[in-house]
Amino acid sequence: MAVQVTQAAPDFTATAVMPDNTFRDDFTLSGLRGKYVALFFYPLDFTFVCPSEIIAFDRKLKEFRDRNCEVVGVSVDSHFSHWAWKNTPPEKGGIGNVQFPMIADITKTISRDYGVLLNDAIALRGLFLIDKDGVVRHALVNDLPLGRNVDEAIRILDALQFFEKNGEVCPANWRKGEEGMKPSAEGVAAYLAKH
Repeated sequence: MAVQVTQAAPDFTATAVMPDNTFRDDFTLSGLRGKYVALFFYPLDFTFVCPSEIIAFDRKLKEFRDRNCEVVGVSVDSHFSHWAWKNTPPEKGGIGNVQFPMIADITKTISRDYGVLLNDAIALRGLFLIDKDGVVRHALVNDLPLGRNVDEAIRILDALQFFEKNGEVCPANWRKGEEGMKPSAEGVAAYLAKH
């Protein structure tokens, strides 16, 4: 079953490698309720596009957390593999000590539940923005060779929070600090007349 935008995000309990490099056997998605979550899936540890994405998420972690959003990474590797990759410097093929939880989905259950499992083997590059109530509000899935844009994930989070605060919708290419549109025919006409 693939996850649908507007539906509850499938909860899970799994082993995670935490920011301090400890293992947490009872990490749950529902334990993050009250915060937004950027849940992203990647194919495998010790690969090529994946470290560029993981390090990019880590470099923007403060921006996510400033927006009350936690970043969580998932792959079908074991927690031991995650730990080894985190403890290998980037210049030697690792990702360094990234500061968000890395979930071990060795049974592939989480990847399957989110509809990103490819050929019953590895996860596609799925990204799910989950709101404070555990509802999926944005979903994006890329094929294996296509890395994600972390700035776009932040822009979508900003748009969701703008809508929640103001009740206005965000037009194409909207950025934080710009005006939104009133969700009505008149609102759209007024916006388009100005732009």
